Amino acid sequence: MMQRTRTFTALMTMLGSLCLAAVVTAEPYELSKNDVTDPKGVASQDVSLFGIKLGDDEAKALDGLVNEKIPGIKAEQEATFIFLLDQRKPTGPMAGVRVQDGKVDLIFINNRFAFKTRGIFRNVLNSESPDDVRKILGKEDYGDENVMGAMLAYDKQGFQVNYLGKDVNVEFSLPH
Repeated sequence: MMQRTRTFTALMTMLGSLCLAAVVTAEPYELSKNDVTDPKGVASQDVSLFGIKLGDDEAKALDGLVNEKIPGIKAEQEATFIFLLDQRKPTGPMAGVRVQDGKVDLIFINNRFAFKTRGIFRNVLNSESPDDVRKILGKEDYGDENVMGAMLAYDKQGFQVNYLGKDVNVEFSLPH
C-alpha cells in the first residue's frame, strides 16, 4: 500500500511539473500572423519576423527575407541590416533584422509595419502617446521621456519601444 502511495505521489508530481512547464513556456509570436493580446505573454526569444527569430544564422535570415519573395515587400541588405520596405510606399524600412557575428541579434518594426502586424504591437505602433503604450504593455522596467519623445524599456521581456511623435519603433533583442 505504501509503495502505491509513493508511486501515485511521484506520478502526480511529474504530471504537475509537465503542466506547469506547458503554462510557463510562451507560444511563438509571428509578428505578421499571431494575435497576442497579453503583453506578459510576449518574450523576444519567441518573436519572429516572417519566420526569422533572434539567434538564427545569417544564411537563414538572407534566405527567409531576401531570397524568399514576400508579397508587397521589398528586401534590401545594407551592411549588417536587412531592411523590409513596403513596395507601395518605399519611403524607408518598415521592419528588419540586424545580423552581427553571423547571427540575428535584433528584430525591429515601426509604424509603417502596423498594417502587417497582428496583436498588441499593432496597437503599440498606432499609439498616440507614451501613456497609450503603457496602457497596452504595462509599466516599463525603466525609460526616458523628454520633449522629443520617449524610450520605454521592457528588458525582462527583451524589447523596447521608442516613441518619437508619429514615429513608433519596437526593437526586440535577447533579454538582459
